[in-house]
Amino acid sequence: MRRTGCWACVLRPVLLTLNTLFLSLIIGALGNATPMPRPAASIPHATRSAHRAYSSLAQINAEARAEGNRHKEAVQLGRALLVHPWPAQVLKVRVDGVDSHAVAGLVLSGVKFHGALDENRFLAEVAALAQRTFAASPVEEVDIWTTVPISVGKGAIVAGDFAQPTTRIVFSVTLRRAEATKGLSAKLRDNQRIFWDPPWRATLHHHKSPR
Repeated sequence: MRRTGCWACVLRPVLLTLNTLFLSLIIGALGNATPMPRPAASIPHATRSAHRAYSSLAQINAEARAEGNRHKEAVQLGRALLVHPWPAQVLKVRVDGVDSHAVAGLVLSGVKFHGALDENRFLAEVAALAQRTFAASPVEEVDIWTTVPISVGKGAIVAGDFAQPTTRIVFSVTLRRAEATKGLSAKLRDNQRIFWDPPWRATLHHHKSPR
């Protein structure tokens, strides 16, 4: 029994020493361990990929919707406009010019808005489109129309020289470069040169998306 007690007296400090060494090794290993990569580091890459995909889609849409005798400029302008989602969809982007003079034309959809759109928001979009047009293109003025589809009878001619119209204009305005200043949407509300289709305008007053 005495021997057993003596051995216990010897082993106890040895075991304590080994435990201390073991804990020191674990702490040292943890201190020198390479930190795990932060998940957030992958977010910028994903964001860049999404942006590239959206930019590619904007390029495809710009080419499909470009019109006018300056097609290349229309595509470039369309890309600058279509990279941003608009409540009233941009259907066509025209650029026509002679020598050093050029004008742009934008056609917006007056139905199936991609978001809530009352009159103030609609005019704010028109103002933003005009300002982006002048920022992205050297055109002197931009004409902006909004159209809605017209129902045509069965068998009606919708293409060629004898084609019947399939859309009608419900809004139009012409803006010159000098007019595209800050607060343009407020100025548009007092613009006497704007054409409004009264029934279509009334749907905006009631905060409804025309169908």
